Amino acid sequence: MSDSPQAPFPWFGGKSKVAPVVWERFGEVTNYVEPYFGSGAVLLGRPLPFHGSETVNDADGFVANFWRALQHEPEQVARYADYPVNECDQHARHAWLVARRTDLTRRLEGDPDYYDAKIAGWWVWGICCWIGAGWCSGNGPWGVVDGQLVHLGDAGQGVHRKLVHLGDAGQGVHRPLGHLGRAGQGVHRKLVHLGDAGRGAPGRESTASESGLYAWMEALAERLRYVRVCCGDWSRVCGPTPTVKQGLTAVFLDPPYATAERTADLYAVDTEVSAATRAWATERGNDKRLRIALCGYEGEHAMPDGWTAYRWKAKGGYGSQGNGLGRENARREVVWFSPHCLQPGARQTTLWEPANA
Repeated sequence: MSDSPQAPFPWFGGKSKVAPVVWERFGEVTNYVEPYFGSGAVLLGRPLPFHGSETVNDADGFVANFWRALQHEPEQVARYADYPVNECDQHARHAWLVARRTDLTRRLEGDPDYYDAKIAGWWVWGICCWIGAGWCSGNGPWGVVDGQLVHLGDAGQGVHRKLVHLGDAGQGVHRPLGHLGRAGQGVHRKLVHLGDAGRGAPGRESTASESGLYAWMEALAERLRYVRVCCGDWSRVCGPTPTVKQGLTAVFLDPPYATAERTADLYAVDTEVSAATRAWATERGNDKRLRIALCGYEGEHAMPDGWTAYRWKAKGGYGSQGNGLGRENARREVVWFSPHCLQPGARQTTLWEPANA
């Protein structure tokens, strides 16, 4: 099992529950590539220790920027994320972040060393306060004019105004760190134990409540130290150079599922890439240098002979808060493994059932 902490924010479709099985099927590889990184649950769930290179990518500039900034300045990211839940500040920061999305993404795509710790901290603070989907999507009727948040109508791209989440699902950064049911304490009011990997920010005195958040960020930074974090189209990290030229390669493909199969507007950057990703995987499935896992809902992908499909039940998603689509889809999760993945061990049979490929 991995000793790495999980991401400090909620993420629709996270794969932390399935990560142990994925790594049992991948086994020991010299190279790992994850084109749709999101909360990074599979990379963070990788058994330690291991050897080799790791490359991750996300088309959402806010996601890629968070992980890059966390790599280099975990204390700064924690400092900007260390803030109480406040509805007015949520609206203001939301608009401020959306106004910077385009420039941020261009910089991240053009410079592999670029990041912004303030944007990273405010983004992760906001996504943990937000209700449901749409955080920093840029879709909404509100925008900033002359320093004021005003309703722009249907004419321009802006933001949605939503109440902060004060229920059990939104408790600051990260949900296990804070509990808003008691005095609205916001971020990191519950400490986490990370062993010697995180001891707070060096050279800085911190309160007991702060130390959990700073230690968490530093432990994540340590895990990501040698990970290459890219920003852009998923296919940029799926060519021969990032994959098979680095040796035996595991590729974990978790694209946004087909929109007809799930709740819409779950991702800030949401494109129909499910079919294209499947095509890439099927064309390379027989390559002995590759071990590929493709995620989707049952019936979404018809894979060739030799691929093995396994059904699993997710925890549910944002859809479970509304019409029940999320609860229904949670029972439809499947991971398809390419022919050269390792066969499952006896331990997996208690967790998985075969699904129709």
